[in-house]
Amino acid sequence: MRTFLRLPWRLVLLCIVVTNAIPQALAAASLEDELGRSEVRVRSAPMPLIPGRTVADYALEDRLKRLGYLRVRKRPTEVGTYFWGHEVFWIYRRAHRVSGDDHPAALVGLTLRRRDGMITGATAADDGAAPDRVWIEGETLAESVVEDRARRLTIRLDDLPEHVWQPVLAAEDGRFFDHGGVDAKGIARALLANIKAGGAAQGGSTITQQLIKNRDLTAKKTLGRKMSEAVRALWLEAHYDKREILEAYLNHVYLGHVDGRAIHGVGAAARAYFSRGVEDLSLAQTALLAGMIQAPNRYAPQRHPERAKARRDWVLSRLEDLEWIDAAMISRARETSVHARLETPPKTRAAHFLDYLEDQVARALPTRTEEGRGMVVETTLDAVMQTHAETTVREALTRLRRRHGGGVQAALVALDAASGDVLAYVGGHPDSGRGGFDRARTAKRQPGSAIKPFVLLEAFGPCGNREPLYPASQVADRPLTIDLPSGPWQPANDDGRFVGTLDLRRALADSRNVPFVRVARWCGFDETAERLRAAGLAIPTPAPPAFALGAVETSPLALAAAYTTFPNRGGRAHPRPFRRIERPGGRGLANRRADTSRVTGMATAYLVHDLLRGAAREGTAQGAAIDGVTVFAKTGTSSERRDAWLAGYANGIVTVVWVGRDEGKPLGLAGSQAAAPIWKRFMIDAVRLRPPVAEPEEPGEILHRSFDPDSGMLVRSGRRGSVDEIFRRRALPPRKRFFKGGRAVPVIQ
Repeated sequence: MRTFLRLPWRLVLLCIVVTNAIPQALAAASLEDELGRSEVRVRSAPMPLIPGRTVADYALEDRLKRLGYLRVRKRPTEVGTYFWGHEVFWIYRRAHRVSGDDHPAALVGLTLRRRDGMITGATAADDGAAPDRVWIEGETLAESVVEDRARRLTIRLDDLPEHVWQPVLAAEDGRFFDHGGVDAKGIARALLANIKAGGAAQGGSTITQQLIKNRDLTAKKTLGRKMSEAVRALWLEAHYDKREILEAYLNHVYLGHVDGRAIHGVGAAARAYFSRGVEDLSLAQTALLAGMIQAPNRYAPQRHPERAKARRDWVLSRLEDLEWIDAAMISRARETSVHARLETPPKTRAAHFLDYLEDQVARALPTRTEEGRGMVVETTLDAVMQTHAETTVREALTRLRRRHGGGVQAALVALDAASGDVLAYVGGHPDSGRGGFDRARTAKRQPGSAIKPFVLLEAFGPCGNREPLYPASQVADRPLTIDLPSGPWQPANDDGRFVGTLDLRRALADSRNVPFVRVARWCGFDETAERLRAAGLAIPTPAPPAFALGAVETSPLALAAAYTTFPNRGGRAHPRPFRRIERPGGRGLANRRADTSRVTGMATAYLVHDLLRGAAREGTAQGAAIDGVTVFAKTGTSSERRDAWLAGYANGIVTVVWVGRDEGKPLGLAGSQAAAPIWKRFMIDAVRLRPPVAEPEEPGEILHRSFDPDSGMLVRSGRRGSVDEIFRRRALPPRKRFFKGGRAVPVIQ
C-alpha cells in the first residue's frame, strides 16, 4: 500500500478509472483456478450421474481423482474432497460451469444400493431439497486450441525449497516482495532506455506485470498496453497474496519447446529438461531455468549450452549480489557443467480430437482464433471413455503390427446416437501427437459391406417406384453380369460361392454381395445412391453399381454419423465436438446445438435396426457381441482386404473402427478379424460409462407376423416351419391360402 501511495497522482487516477473495467473473473478465491483474458482451456464434457449405474460403472472414483479430488474418511467438509460410503457417496464439488450455467461449490450426495453400489438417487447435505441431477465437472484436456502444449505439472509454492523460486526472482524481479505490483525504479530505468532507443525497447515489468501480460494482454509493446498492465498489476496485488501471485507465475511461465511441445510452468520444465521433479532440482538447474525465462529458446540448454551457461552464471551472480543464498552453494553451482537430460513430455491426450476441434473452433470464431485470444471450450468428449479408446487402439496396434508387420494403422470414433456428441476420437496411434495424419476425419477409404444397411433403407422405404421390400423378401444369390461402359462387371461373394435364394435378413447377416447388387438394381441405382447421400455418404454421380458393395470412399467420422440414422429413428445426427465456447470471464461466444437431418421414416429405420441386431447375434459381426448388452453391428471389408471395418452401436453409443494401411496395401484381414476385436474391447467399457439408454421404441407401423420361408408368404403364427418376422403395416407379403397354389412372392432378380 505504501508503494501505491508513492506513485504519481495521474497513475493513481488511472488505476481508479480502469479498475472498474477489470473483469470480475479476476476476483476469484484462487488465482490458479481463475483464467486470464488471453488464456485458453479446452475441457471434456461434464458427466451427469443418472441413477441406474453403479459407482464402478461410471468410474466415478477415477474421474474424481483425475480432477484432483481427495478421498476422506468421513463426510467431506472441504471443497475438492469425497467420501465413499456403503449407502451414500458424498462429493464436495468445486464451483464450475455447465453449458453456460454456474454451479457453486456444494456438498452433494448420491444414494447407493448397498449390495452393489448402484446409484438410486441424490440427497441433500442438509434438510433442503435434493438436487435434480448431480454433475461432475469436465477435466482440462488442453490449454491451447492451436498449439501442442505439454501438460502443466502444477506446483505449490509451500512445497518447494527456496532455491527453486529465488533464482526466478533474482532474474526477473528482485524487489518482488517490496513493491505493490509496479516497480517505479524499474519503470524509470525502462523509460530511459526507450527514450534513448526512440521506441519501446525495454520492459522493466515486475513478475506481477508479466503474469498479467501473459494472462490478459497482447504481447504488443505500446504505451496503452503497458499502462493497462500496470493498473491490473496493482489491482491484482491488492486482491491476492504475494506468494499466491508467485505460485501462479511459476505455474504459467513459458520455458521453451521440447520435442515440439510448448513447456509452461517450472514443474513441466523440470521434467522436460532434467527428467526430475521440480523439488529435486539443484541450484545450478533452477538458475538455468530462471535464466531461460527472458528468451527460452535462445537459452535452451540442449541447443545452446554455452549461451545457457553464461545466462545461468549471470543469475547466480544476481543471487550473490542479493545475498539470498550461501556463497559456497553458489560457487559449487558455477562449477557445474550445463547438461540437459531431456525427457519427452507425455503425449497430448486426445491429440487427433484437438486437431479436429481446432478446425471447428476456427470456423465458429475465425477472428478470435487468429488473434490468439482467450476462450473456454466445453467439448463433448468423455475423458474416461477417451482414455479407454486410446488404450484399446494402442494395444491393438501393438498386437497387429507384431503379427502382420509394421504400417498397420487404426481409427476409432464414438458418437452419442441422439445428439451426435463426439464421445471418443482416435485418428491413429494415440502417441502420434498433434498435427499428425487424422485417419478418423481426413482418410477416405472404402467401407465395404458396412454400407449395405443403407441400401436396405431405400429397399424398405420407397424402393424407387416399386413396392417396398421387407426383411423376408427373397433375393437371388446367383452369378450376375451387369454391362457397364467400361465392360461387363460380375460381382462376387467374399467366399466365392452362391447359395441360390435367401431372404434379406440372412443376406445382411451373412454379408452376401450379389444379393445387395440385385436389390440396388431392383430399386434403382440412382435412387439408392441418393438415399446414401441423404445419410451423409459421398457417392459420385453417376453412381457406379459397385457403390452398393462399399466401393466408394468415406471416413470413420462420416460413417459413424451415418450409422446414427438407425438408433435415431431415421434421423442422422451431425457430429458435434463442442457444446459451447465462452470468454474466460463466462460470457458466451458460440453454441453448437445438436442437429439432425431426416434420412428415412421411423419404421424403415427400425427394420434395418432390427436386422443389425441379427447381424451381431448370428452374422459376420458376431465378434462384436457383448454378454448382457444388446449390440447392433455390421462388418465391412474392402476389395483385396485393404480395409477392415466394424460399425455399430449399443446403449446409445455409435462406434466405428477402421483398420488398414495408409499406403493402401492389402491388410489381409476382414472386418470381423481386425476391427471387431477393437470395437468390442472398447465398447465393453464404453457402454458402462454412460447412463442407461432405452432401445428405440418400436413404431406403431411395425407389425409382427409369421411367414413361410419356402414361399415367402404370410402364414398362421406357430405353424410348423414358419419364421417370425417384422414388417411395415403397408408392406406385407400376401397370405398363403390352402386353396391357392403356385409361388406368389417373386424372387428379386
